[in-house]
Amino acid sequence: MCLNMQMDNPFLQIQNLNVSFSGKTVVDSVSFSIRRGETLALVGESGSGKSVTALSIMQLLPYPLAAHAAGSSIKFEDKEIIGANDTILREMRGRRVGMIFQEPMTSLNPLHSIERQIAEGLILHQGLSKDAAKKRVLELLDLVGLPQLKTRLDAYPHQLSGGQRQRVIIAMALCNNPDLLIADEPTTALDVTVQAQILELLNDLKTRLNMAMLLITHDLSIVDKMADTVCVMKNGKLVEQSTATALFTAPQHDYTKMLLAARPQSTPPSASEASPVILDADDIKVHFPRGKNFFGKASSFVKAVDGVSLNVRRGQTIGIVGESGSGKTTLGLALLRLAPSTGRILFEGTDISAYNRTQMRPLREDMQVVFQDPFGALSPRMSVGQIIGEGLDIHRREISKSDREDLVVSALRDVHLDPESRHRYPHEFSGGQRQRIAIARAMVLHPKFLVLDEPTSALDVSVQAQIVDLLRELQDRHNLAYLFISHDLRVVRAMAHDLIVMKDGVVVESGPAAAIFDNPQQDYTKTLLDAAMNLKARKAA
Repeated sequence: MCLNMQMDNPFLQIQNLNVSFSGKTVVDSVSFSIRRGETLALVGESGSGKSVTALSIMQLLPYPLAAHAAGSSIKFEDKEIIGANDTILREMRGRRVGMIFQEPMTSLNPLHSIERQIAEGLILHQGLSKDAAKKRVLELLDLVGLPQLKTRLDAYPHQLSGGQRQRVIIAMALCNNPDLLIADEPTTALDVTVQAQILELLNDLKTRLNMAMLLITHDLSIVDKMADTVCVMKNGKLVEQSTATALFTAPQHDYTKMLLAARPQSTPPSASEASPVILDADDIKVHFPRGKNFFGKASSFVKAVDGVSLNVRRGQTIGIVGESGSGKTTLGLALLRLAPSTGRILFEGTDISAYNRTQMRPLREDMQVVFQDPFGALSPRMSVGQIIGEGLDIHRREISKSDREDLVVSALRDVHLDPESRHRYPHEFSGGQRQRIAIARAMVLHPKFLVLDEPTSALDVSVQAQIVDLLRELQDRHNLAYLFISHDLRVVRAMAHDLIVMKDGVVVESGPAAAIFDNPQQDYTKTLLDAAMNLKARKAA
């Protein structure tokens, strides 16, 4: 713990940090310091100012929209960063300080291969040749648990799963062995087994390189496992700061106590087995061509989904779990006819397997999706009100302008957002707030079947519990059917009636969720559950 660490001068020192956007204060008089070899966790609900504080360290805020008040100071090895010139900042960014950004899809260039994006920092800061950089890229892919991508270095971000994109971001941040690593929700999109691997990797690097780490997360189990010191933020201010041991055993502030107590309910309300089947899928396959032969035909395929069958009843939640790249999201998109597939899909008894885009359009009101990456799924050119109301403009053209506005306001209230925020744009919200906007957009049409792809991954624990309660309430009120995709087994257990465990595109175990959680039959399922339990284990003092 930090009490046993060397009492040397702070490696990073923040004093009286104040940040305002267009005159509105979002970070208010924040002060803390990090020493070499120390992990400081910054926790708090969405919009509390955590990410803004991190971006201030790298001086990556959108100036002149954002401004630091007089007296704010950020010193990196005794060098003042606020107001530093481009030469100092260029040396610091990427070389001395690495950053794992919160949203991998928007942090990766869609026009560049993963090899080029990981190698860029190596070539820029170390002057490595292309061959030397490629060798290091291969090492980094092994390091972050992506050996399968060593033969796909020319792959682009959209060709990877959410978890794979997150690990590519981690590889980029670690490529130059930074002295300080800023990790903003580093395991948000990762399944529990990879979470455990990445956390072990970060801990190992911290020890081996004597690296300082600023960890920003809403997952208190990760804080409990990783952090030496914890700072709790609320509404831009620090409300509590202590060692991790003290915070988890004897929290002082009421807000901290609320965060620690916030957990989704352990099991969902029962669902009636007499309810009609709303969606029935049989032998669903999604195979992507991987290479072409001399004649231009596919020589091999990636079997993203390979022969999956399931049915969902009204009022029922089917949970889908598995590691990144196991085919969970692809299956959800295939069932919505948003990804090409073979096999039979019946929706309310009608075979929609061969429906084209035009034929599917009337059904979109009843079949909605909450995508995994909230920022990538929201148009930056539209206000929140326009985003949520877009579906109404397509499917409810008969309603008046005032009724449309009322529905948008109601949807925002349902996900615990201020209705006045409908006039703002996605970039003005935190990651968790954007996730709630995405949920509101799907819910505003009151669909019958909803695919929820990691709907709580970017949310802090208190809001996770609120969203789980909200989803249950809406399911009970409208008899909704959910396909719930998540790597957070605690949330899955709180939501799912039945569970499907996937690996490499196939189902390895399925059945009632309670039975699988209590008595898994397959080794792979046991590995997932063991990893989730180990993640909760308190780190050794």
